[in-house]
Amino acid sequence: MDALHTAGIRLAELLQSGPPWLEKFWLLVTSQADPKCIFTVCFPLAYFLSRRVGMLVLWTGLVAEWLNVVFKWLLFGERPFWWLHRSGLASRELLTLRQFPASCETGPGSPSGHCMITGAALWPLVSELTTLAARHSRSPVLKLIPFGAYILLLVAVGLSRVFVLAHFPHQVVSGILTGAALGWWLQTHSPTSRPPRFFVAAALGLLLSSLSLHSLLLAAGVDLDWSIALASTWCSEAAWLRLDTRPFASVCRDSGSALGLALVAACPVPRGQRLGPRQRLAGAVLALAAVQGLQRLPQPGSLALWYGARFLQYAAGPWLVASLLPWLILSVTPPRDSPHSE
Repeated sequence: MDALHTAGIRLAELLQSGPPWLEKFWLLVTSQADPKCIFTVCFPLAYFLSRRVGMLVLWTGLVAEWLNVVFKWLLFGERPFWWLHRSGLASRELLTLRQFPASCETGPGSPSGHCMITGAALWPLVSELTTLAARHSRSPVLKLIPFGAYILLLVAVGLSRVFVLAHFPHQVVSGILTGAALGWWLQTHSPTSRPPRFFVAAALGLLLSSLSLHSLLLAAGVDLDWSIALASTWCSEAAWLRLDTRPFASVCRDSGSALGLALVAACPVPRGQRLGPRQRLAGAVLALAAVQGLQRLPQPGSLALWYGARFLQYAAGPWLVASLLPWLILSVTPPRDSPHSE
């Protein structure tokens, strides 16, 4: 593995030696492809394109993120920003590598969550756009544009993660392949017709299974905080260590979002009352603003309370986007355009 890790460090050096404008591009890509953007940006936008696709994006994203946490706990992947010191490479060679705020992830590194979760969650959206393109055009080039953009995006995300020293190339590749395969498989398992109890069971299952696995690994003598200790030791700036990069933060987001889907299933938009194109556009704008406002609420200082607040935030998000806002929009402006796509 050392040879594989060293090759990854060489690629990171090559990427960081590029022009300043390219550095800004990599930092923009890695920040916008943060897994939380699936929940706070992609889901609201996809939902107001199509309710079915929006629900699939959120469901696929939370399943992919939970699996990513499990994989990371079991695979013990290193991260470049600490491995180059831990391995002694930084002391043996003169390296010109720099860290960034996005470098200091506190969880294990394999596979890349940015690549795996983004690749999985965007698959149903890309499939829907491909179907729409095929419906309105016979041009084979136009039909390939959505998947071409999808592939280019994942390559850019992967390179950006190598650039900031958050991942090695093999972790990026495994994340892309796993995410794409999961997205392809889950697109035929739409949750839109599921009853509320299904999502309540999913929320409890994700949370309790994570706690059980964590307890079993601890009982087996596995130190699951090893990556947090290394990140704290080798991160250039203590302020760059964020609680939301910890594995349990992801578990709270996933189980909270599953509970949010239960609230959506319990409070559906009335049949026959669907949004027209203008209402969907207004809904998308309002949903983005509302979810971003929810994310900016003050957070408690206690770690346990912080996890609890995070759970509640992500439980409220889907209900806000898929139940409350459509109801408010329909109350103010009755539908006059074509119905909201299912």
